[in-house]
Amino acid sequence: MKITKVDVILMNMRPADNPGWAPILCRVYTDAGIYGDGEAALAYGNAHRAAFGMLQDFSKSVLGMDPLDNEVIWEKLYKSSFWGQNGGPVVFSAISAIDTALWDIKGKMANMPLYQLFGGKCREGVPVYRHVDGRDLSEICENIAKYREIGVKTIRCQCGGYGGSEYGHTPAGAPVGAKPGVYLDGNAYIRDTVKLFDGIRSKMGDEIGLVHDVHERIAPADAVRLAKELEPYHLTFLEDPVSLEQVEYIRQIKNASSIPIAEGELFNNPYEYRTLITERLIDYIRVHITQVGGITPARKLQIFAEQFGVRTAWHGPGDMSPLAHAANVHIDLAAPNFGVQEWSGIEPPNFVIQKLKGPHGALLEVFPGLPEYKDGYVYANDKPGLGVDLIEKEAEKYPCENTVTTWTQTRRMDGALQTP
Repeated sequence: MKITKVDVILMNMRPADNPGWAPILCRVYTDAGIYGDGEAALAYGNAHRAAFGMLQDFSKSVLGMDPLDNEVIWEKLYKSSFWGQNGGPVVFSAISAIDTALWDIKGKMANMPLYQLFGGKCREGVPVYRHVDGRDLSEICENIAKYREIGVKTIRCQCGGYGGSEYGHTPAGAPVGAKPGVYLDGNAYIRDTVKLFDGIRSKMGDEIGLVHDVHERIAPADAVRLAKELEPYHLTFLEDPVSLEQVEYIRQIKNASSIPIAEGELFNNPYEYRTLITERLIDYIRVHITQVGGITPARKLQIFAEQFGVRTAWHGPGDMSPLAHAANVHIDLAAPNFGVQEWSGIEPPNFVIQKLKGPHGALLEVFPGLPEYKDGYVYANDKPGLGVDLIEKEAEKYPCENTVTTWTQTRRMDGALQTP
């Protein structure tokens, strides 16, 4: 069997009032009449065209190769990038798309869902956590109660997103001439977050699992303090307390607090996890499967982490398509060291879809077969491969538009840019 053609697609499924999501997809065709679909990261932000171009370049390199040779193709793409070796979201995102499509082909050829190729199910359904936000404690608790009613057992709680003002607001006390942005007061954020979780536990009890995402936004020393002050509220984990550049501070966090740590959604190279896993500095790996190189390295990371008691909590944001969510779920089903799966609500009723440019349900029309949610769990279908299809004629209805993302322009109170 040989690869005969690769289609690369750049879509626009962005909210009309909040530009944000432009999926980068590929379809790999073979001479056996079987095709596979995959997705690259960088669909959210200002780099989608870079990933699109890289994927187009890589597509030429795999023509004529056997699509079942996942390892050979992965190594060829990685090493042939030359200057892109050892890191880089553009290179690894493009590899991710092709690698995922090849696994989709492998499952279809075997006439098996991917989880069977990974060793079979360790669990029938995948427990998920959902996101809750709100203007104040009362609204947040109301939203928690709504999710508990439909079976969700773990919930990520934020107040006003990741903290800070709305874009465009320049706070009092900022320097004259300070630029627009999302301004964050780190000390106020810590006080408000600790107060929030104290209120949630008081009102909602201890039975619900709680997660909080720092999103790398505060200074490393402040992250140590936050972890220590959140310890009494028994979080399932604290997510991304520091950036990749400052992961050495995780040692201080672990020394100061018993709170479990999840890290890594912005990692690119799989080797960036190595020290954190082997020295047991984190408790959950937050792999973004469309950015780390695809299913092949993600599976290797999952198996590697298992040896050190580190569990999985794959990144599952709203800017991943059902193709990537399905890849997450198939690995989750077969992973003994699975922890919990982030789930962004792509199943109907879908509040993300309702805000998308185009009709309600457009995402489902483009990607039929996505995993289904029921009573706190997500279930993959038993179709061969990923179990999700890509309807190219529907995708053509959403050509990409080049716009500017503003929420990533996060600033300290003096106006200097910082990690968003």
